[in-house]
Amino acid sequence: MNIPRIYDDLNKYLKPNKALILYGSRQVGKTTLLNKFLSQTSYRYKLDSGDNIKTQNVLGSRDFALIKEYAQGYDLIAVDEAQKIPSVGTGIKIIVDQMPGVMVIATGSSSFELAGQIGEPLTGRKNTLALYPISQLELIKLHNRCELKDRLEDFLVFGAYPEVVTAESKIDKIRIIEEISQSYLFKDILQLDKIRNSKILLDLVRLLAFQIGNEVSLSEIAKQLGIDYKTVGRYLDLLEKSFIIYNLRGFSRNLRSEIIKKSKYYFIDNGIRNAIISNFNSLELRNDIGALWENFLFIERLKKRTYKNIYANNYFWRTWTQKEIDLVEERDGKLFAFEFKWGKTRVKPPKDWVQAYPESEFMVINQENYLDFIT
Repeated sequence: MNIPRIYDDLNKYLKPNKALILYGSRQVGKTTLLNKFLSQTSYRYKLDSGDNIKTQNVLGSRDFALIKEYAQGYDLIAVDEAQKIPSVGTGIKIIVDQMPGVMVIATGSSSFELAGQIGEPLTGRKNTLALYPISQLELIKLHNRCELKDRLEDFLVFGAYPEVVTAESKIDKIRIIEEISQSYLFKDILQLDKIRNSKILLDLVRLLAFQIGNEVSLSEIAKQLGIDYKTVGRYLDLLEKSFIIYNLRGFSRNLRSEIIKKSKYYFIDNGIRNAIISNFNSLELRNDIGALWENFLFIERLKKRTYKNIYANNYFWRTWTQKEIDLVEERDGKLFAFEFKWGKTRVKPPKDWVQAYPESEFMVINQENYLDFIT
């Protein structure tokens, strides 16, 4: 099945003497997207991989003459897995600065590593795109609303990595998502010298998997894992920058009773979350449907806003008396509050919220209207 991706036409984002940086977790489809684009382009291009030692030696050399010779005669230089090349940002900068008209595409699976190498050298010289597991926004081009709703359980349980979505059977979906979680997911993080204890990292991720929708305390997690809270904070930051989790912070403007110090964490993909806790049971056999629903809606909304360039600040809202709203978007100077409910229960906004933010809008997102929210 050929699923249309949101960035299928990379021509729209390419500009002479600028680098196009495509981020995303491993196995999310970056290489497939790049190869598909190159197979259809009329540009004279060179495609290399950051795994190639010769490519590492050239683009990591900072040698103007060597790098110019490498790119000579091409309209487009494409580098897959660019984060594996030391000082790759400087190498790309030399190309875009010294070779008029030449364009560059670089893909990276771990933003913490690639961003550190390209951020400063390519300031003002790059466009950046984030690619997520397949979105409902992309699938709506292939299926109608009824068909998407029929497959909702699959997305909640197995997630939306490309290979998982196109797999025919439940057994194949489980095999693929477990392979992704075990062989690829933590690879970039565990390769760093600073991460020496993979068991603690995995234990941390399991704790987060059981706390979707709840505030997370760094000190409480540190106590459970037997490490200091600063180490927990560093691990969480790496997990977020490598596209495994998303950190949602609390919202507050004026109420002392509002919780703002803690965070909630969502997984970029439901299937990864379920693989971590080894639970691929159908919905009728689960007691965590609310958590799956909340995670799914938040991430699909994030994909939609990213792909449609809807700029907003994200928060959750909760008071010490346990009044809460799952998602608050601050955009265009206004507040939009959303409560996620699996059932059709009617919910009114908390009185504290209405009193504090009377101009805000409030909406319950359930199975009846969720596709409008995320597509």
